[in-house]
Amino acid sequence: MALTRSVLRRKLLDSPFPTEENRMAEAFDTPTYICGPLRSPRQMLAEQEYGGHLSIHDDSTAEQMGFQAGGPIEGPTHFSQFDPLLYGLWGNEWFETGCLSAHYRNMVVDGEQVRAFVERASDGRTQVRIRAEKADGTEVLIGTASVRGDVESSEIATRMARLRPPGPLVIMRDLEVGMKGKGLEEVRMDFDQNMGKLYPFSLNQKLGAITEPSPWYTEDQGGESPWGRPIIPREMVSVLGGYSSRKTGFSPRGPALGLFAGQQIRMIRGPLFVGHDYLLEKEIVALSESRRTESYWVKTTYLDAESREPVAEMILNHATLKHSFEAYEEERAAMA
Repeated sequence: MALTRSVLRRKLLDSPFPTEENRMAEAFDTPTYICGPLRSPRQMLAEQEYGGHLSIHDDSTAEQMGFQAGGPIEGPTHFSQFDPLLYGLWGNEWFETGCLSAHYRNMVVDGEQVRAFVERASDGRTQVRIRAEKADGTEVLIGTASVRGDVESSEIATRMARLRPPGPLVIMRDLEVGMKGKGLEEVRMDFDQNMGKLYPFSLNQKLGAITEPSPWYTEDQGGESPWGRPIIPREMVSVLGGYSSRKTGFSPRGPALGLFAGQQIRMIRGPLFVGHDYLLEKEIVALSESRRTESYWVKTTYLDAESREPVAEMILNHATLKHSFEAYEEERAAMA
């Protein structure tokens, strides 16, 4: 006969060796967190270019838009700080079926330090809360991490479910929910391959700056990973997904400056491998707006080029600053 929760707790506590987690489960229902060390992520997008102009990651461009501290570090850079904590929680399964889902709260610039927090999961749960903070406690991102396809209540899924229909869109007026990219996009990531104007650096250059280095990512020792091959760091899965975006065909009005407002990277049959061929399938799954931005949300499915089976998925909220688009207010008024 199945034990009730109270009986099970009593049996655990009556054990001659009650653990700290057992005592916490009996006394409190308060979520507790584990955290990593303070790290100093690096800005590597100062020369990023799209639409024929520099991006918000350029210091002078960021300052013109009101971000006085300088060009922000790209959001998924912070994902690496969660990998050691979540690997400690779920082992290899984190790299094979793990999903990190985040809403970005505040920008980080070169020289600032960040710490990652992960909720303890002592009862076998497949989803936990996460957050990242600056050294002074300022929130960088909030979200969820999960394994085994537990994504129905992820941070991004929850936020998408709460979206309200936007008003007349100016920058995104030519985009529609359900719009798909112009066919499958062929991509791969080699160690010394420059990833283009959107990501003007190589994997090896990233590995020289990554906050959480691992031999599993490297050319020399990657063959010793549990999968027998070097794996692509989770933050670089985002880079792989954006490598061929010039071919996708999604064209917001411009020139205007965009940023990542939220992002979810999920492994289905992971991890992804260095030097392996993939196909990308892209679709707009939502349009939205806030007081300062208009957004289009893109789901990118990563397919193995040989089997055509999905191996990973990314949902990205591309937000564009309204005030960076010339004559935004006039065009909005005319449309209304």
